[in-house]
Amino acid sequence: MQNIKELLDKEVCNRNSNCELSYEKPDPLLVASRYKDEYAILLCALFGYGKASLIVKFLDSLNFDLLNEKEEIIDKELDNFYYRFQNTEDVKTIFKTFRRMKQENSLNDIFLEGYKKENDVLEGLDTILSKIFKASNYSSQGFTFLVSSQLKRDKQGKIKYIGNAPYKRWMMFLRWMVRDDNLDLGLWKDIDKKDLILPLDTHTFKVSQKLGLLNRKTYDLKSAVLITEKLKEFDFHDPIKYDFALYRIGQEKKL
Repeated sequence: MQNIKELLDKEVCNRNSNCELSYEKPDPLLVASRYKDEYAILLCALFGYGKASLIVKFLDSLNFDLLNEKEEIIDKELDNFYYRFQNTEDVKTIFKTFRRMKQENSLNDIFLEGYKKENDVLEGLDTILSKIFKASNYSSQGFTFLVSSQLKRDKQGKIKYIGNAPYKRWMMFLRWMVRDDNLDLGLWKDIDKKDLILPLDTHTFKVSQKLGLLNRKTYDLKSAVLITEKLKEFDFHDPIKYDFALYRIGQEKKL
């Protein structure tokens, strides 16, 4: 494993810089990093699925100032906006929902409500998801795909690792908000970065298998947690610093 650590540490040195964020190497963080508004940044993460260049193109077309406008203005301004699985009503609804939530509370405070029970980012995430569905009072396939369903629990009420998706876009958002370096934003100060979970996508999943960081074949939350535990052997206090390196290794087919 020492040679794997050396490979990844080298990639971290090369990758964890703002030079990695450009229109030649598109990533939703390219757009998110322009904002200090946590709700705008979350929108960048939630729409961060599909081809990277198309994600950035769509995010560039959005006016995030609408989060501070009246709902009638949101309806008017977003009248012809849609993205992949989200129709116009879905896009309008997520903006209106975040506007309502923003007027009542910060995302950070909502997250901490769940997180602080056991320093569990999954509990923090589930608390936010509950608030989103309550504030939206809306249901559609596109909206649920965008936001993600609430986490499944066992009979004792504990969040299950097996049976839940990896929640990649949410884990990516948490990485942006909690980690603080040339790449990530570090806007949330009360969450320990050692509690973060790897934002597992197809690239990081396959690369982790090839590098021997994961023996399982199932793409789920359990695999994301297991890889994270393995990465803690390389850096216990900041295991997710390796995320962008793993992602680019897969994206650029370096293995």
